[in-house]
Amino acid sequence: MTYSTLMVQLELEHQNDARLRVAGDLAEQFGAKLIGIAACEQSTPLYYADGAFAQGLAEQDRVELERRLAETEERFRAAAKGRAQTVEWRSALASPTNYVAQQARAADLIITGTNRDGWALDPARRLDPSALVMQVGRPVFFVPPEAEWLKLGTVLVAWKDTREARRAVWDAIPLLQRAQEITIAEVPEGGEGPETARNRAHDVAAWLARHGVAADVLVPEAVDNASERLELIASDLGADLVVAGAYGHTRLGEWMFGGVTRDLVTRSTRCSVFAH
Repeated sequence: MTYSTLMVQLELEHQNDARLRVAGDLAEQFGAKLIGIAACEQSTPLYYADGAFAQGLAEQDRVELERRLAETEERFRAAAKGRAQTVEWRSALASPTNYVAQQARAADLIITGTNRDGWALDPARRLDPSALVMQVGRPVFFVPPEAEWLKLGTVLVAWKDTREARRAVWDAIPLLQRAQEITIAEVPEGGEGPETARNRAHDVAAWLARHGVAADVLVPEAVDNASERLELIASDLGADLVVAGAYGHTRLGEWMFGGVTRDLVTRSTRCSVFAH
């Protein structure tokens, strides 16, 4: 298995250096095509503006956004030069989340950044990571701003016996096949004993072995906060990458991540791969 086409989502208002470095590393690792993508919706005219004045404000906003999209494309092409076999750029004056989710049909893996701002996002200007993972139908690789390059030395698979986790591990096989050490960890929940969880994790390890991936199994005692325990496990292992299913729920019509997923996307300094 491999990734033949990668897509890296870029922001107009924030630094993209970390995700561009990791996207370039991934493109080199897999000999992949790299698509850069960015989008931003125009601002709504001021409520007291109308007629020609409102039209003028809208035109100024459009020109400014197109200028910034062009600058972002230039930075993408400069960063990708010599690193990807083929480079392509896509952009639009549109909702960032919806546009990336639609265009993801052209890629095997979507690369974006972690969200240090919590959930207070302007959906017209910033990509919503939870909504993207739920909509995109592709694995999403999150890059924290601290990342200096792609590291696949130690990978933690945060296992849970769910559809989302199965999807995430399958989608991450090309990465797992290049990792040096892999640990499958399941934190028992709901009063369940560790032996049942251990049997499940060993099933996953045996399945991965048939794909040429050797993995250890780690099942701690049951705890109340699985997110904190997984973070401790990741720290103890020195994990460079966490692979996990994305779990969420709707609130007021918007997707919100559950605890483990939310912490990995907003707080962790490690790269992570999610699928839903």
